[in-house]
Amino acid sequence: MLEFRTSGFNPYSVKYSPFFDSRLAVSAGANFGLVGNGRLYVLNLTPNGIACEKFFETQDCLFDLTWSEQHENQLLTAGGDGSIKLFDIGVGEFPVAGWQEHQREVFAVHWNLLEKQTFLSSSWDGTVKIWTPERKESLMTLPVHSCVYSAQYSPHHPQIVTCVSRDSHLRVFDLRSKPSSQYHLQFAIPIHGPPKMALPQVNRSVGPTECLTHDWNKYRDSVLATGGVDGVVKTFDLRMPSGPVNLLPGHDYAVRKLSWSPHLSDVLLSASYDMTCRVWTDGSNVDKGGNGGGLGRELGRMDRHTEFAMGVDWCLFGAEGWCSTCAWDERVLVWDVREYMRPGP
Repeated sequence: MLEFRTSGFNPYSVKYSPFFDSRLAVSAGANFGLVGNGRLYVLNLTPNGIACEKFFETQDCLFDLTWSEQHENQLLTAGGDGSIKLFDIGVGEFPVAGWQEHQREVFAVHWNLLEKQTFLSSSWDGTVKIWTPERKESLMTLPVHSCVYSAQYSPHHPQIVTCVSRDSHLRVFDLRSKPSSQYHLQFAIPIHGPPKMALPQVNRSVGPTECLTHDWNKYRDSVLATGGVDGVVKTFDLRMPSGPVNLLPGHDYAVRKLSWSPHLSDVLLSASYDMTCRVWTDGSNVDKGGNGGGLGRELGRMDRHTEFAMGVDWCLFGAEGWCSTCAWDERVLVWDVREYMRPGP
């Protein structure tokens, strides 16, 4: 296990570069993001451990980041002051571009993996915005009317956007559809709905709870997972948009970040306020229907963090188990998930 310390700054998000297997970026804020500056770290994995290649200072906390899909040295940040900034590793100490339309904190940014000239942002102001680096104004605003904690483009369809929010719904937008009173909204799926199959071992939520994170399955184009303050990872199939397919309980506190494996279709990682990062199977590898409706379970956990675990990301290259996590203990860890997995029942 490799470790890097972000002394004086508490990390919120960690992301592997889509171009280099040895490069990571971390967004962080002083004083747990409540007040003070932010910092963006660019890290390199070297034979002697993790080294800081460069860092950028900002005036407010950085809640999230995403690597550019167009330029290997550029990345976007989501700011607590409502700003989005584009940094270039090879250009000075300041951002090379910036955007300021959101009225509150920007909590997530995501680059389109397929139509690489666009990216999105989501904010506590209740909106998701679509952007292109070439314009100062957003291309489109998607109203959610509830604090949006996480938004993403589908990795399978460049015009499909999803988000999760305070009101306990997973929303799916199709930007190809004609604008209407729904502003491209296709589904608003209740995250707190009952699962499709009977799961007697699960203590079901008594009502809506805030949803903090979600992620698309990289192999099945209709499957997503969500996590929130009830501590339960839930999987969804957009072919059955009335509620979750599967529930994966286990975390003691809120799930802060999720990431499906880029190598295995049934495996995902979670980071939680209970200070653990856990690896799960959704059961689809034994489910003949292929919709994730098999009995999922926890495969293992890593409990080396000593504060809220905030971020997790898989390495896209090499062996299938390598990942990075970050937490409010001012530590970024790089580790092999396979070393923490238990044998199956």
